[in-house]
Amino acid sequence: MSSYRALENLIILDLTRVVAGPYCTMILADLGADVIKIENPKGGDDTRSYAPYKNGSSMYFANINRNKKSITLNLKSDEGKKIFLELVKKADIIVENYRPGVMERLGLGYEELKKINERIIYGSVTGFGITGPYAQRPGYDILSQAMGGLMSITGQPEDPPTRAGNAMGDVLGGLNLAVGILAAVHERMTTGKGKRVDIALLDCVISSLDSATQRFFSSGRVPERIGNRYAPCAPYDVFSARDGKIVIACGNQHLYELLCTNVMKRPELLSDERFRIMEDRVKNQKELKQIIENWLQDYKVLEMVDLLLKNGIPAGPINNLKDISQDEHIVKHRKMFVEIEHPEIGKMKVNGCAVKLLGEENIPFRPAPLLGENNKEVLTEFLNIDEKKLEEYKKREII
Repeated sequence: MSSYRALENLIILDLTRVVAGPYCTMILADLGADVIKIENPKGGDDTRSYAPYKNGSSMYFANINRNKKSITLNLKSDEGKKIFLELVKKADIIVENYRPGVMERLGLGYEELKKINERIIYGSVTGFGITGPYAQRPGYDILSQAMGGLMSITGQPEDPPTRAGNAMGDVLGGLNLAVGILAAVHERMTTGKGKRVDIALLDCVISSLDSATQRFFSSGRVPERIGNRYAPCAPYDVFSARDGKIVIACGNQHLYELLCTNVMKRPELLSDERFRIMEDRVKNQKELKQIIENWLQDYKVLEMVDLLLKNGIPAGPINNLKDISQDEHIVKHRKMFVEIEHPEIGKMKVNGCAVKLLGEENIPFRPAPLLGENNKEVLTEFLNIDEKKLEEYKKREII
């Protein structure tokens, strides 16, 4: 197995904090990029103070900032700006998630930075993008889910609009920012020049709505909350079995036919006018769901999952976090939880990287850095700043 990582020749200056930006740089760091997290000397990234804690240190921060380095830098000071600009000369990519205009007011916006490094790729993720009347609004995950339409179609019909159970807007923002940055890296191989990448959480949520937008544009009707169903397909839902809930996903006619004939032993359902083709089943899915649930009362979830899978029908249980953490496929084979040794927390598990590059799966993760842990390493290596100068900077709160 090669120890070379796919992105290890990329140097990233990471000015991001909280979730969306750090999620992006986490992916890039997991894939080998040299991510230098630049934090405010007074406290650093907000999530360093987010629960849960162990031994007084944030596990939240530790999970999303593994494989990175940390330096502290006061960008409001002249000396801090000077140090940052010297680092920009050495870097490939800058990532930030300040409100639009903040970096420009500091004199560190993209137009200024590309003057000293025309190859620099500048990625930003904000709530609403750098253009348009919403640009200066503060952006948070819940706002992107609300204003982007995701909450309006999430939840049961009788329930109010519901936020997804994790920070989907932030995660989508981080993913799209990583894609945009890597696209710009590829373009730079041809042009020799960098580019600005502008990602809005709102855009990312809207982009993810897939069929919901087309249902609206085709009919003029506003999509409503339909719980766990999927509007284009049926049966494609959560169903009650004897001892719990099971997901059955018949995404095409063939799968439905297998369900009726091979598993349910109810071939007459195929000729029932209510359920004959997909369009009929979508219209009458309440009745179909009741028929399936009546049949499922004789079966436990796991035995039915096995039976359905043996017959080629997509099915699965609804796992909680304990279930996931004990699942051999997830833990052993997909390595979606990685144990690391953190200098304050001790042994802990962080989420694995979803991007699998064969040959790189077993390269160990480094723990998230302590605040300013890599000041000496980075500033000495990149800028030849000696220890005496570093001590002076620290006393003057520049680092």
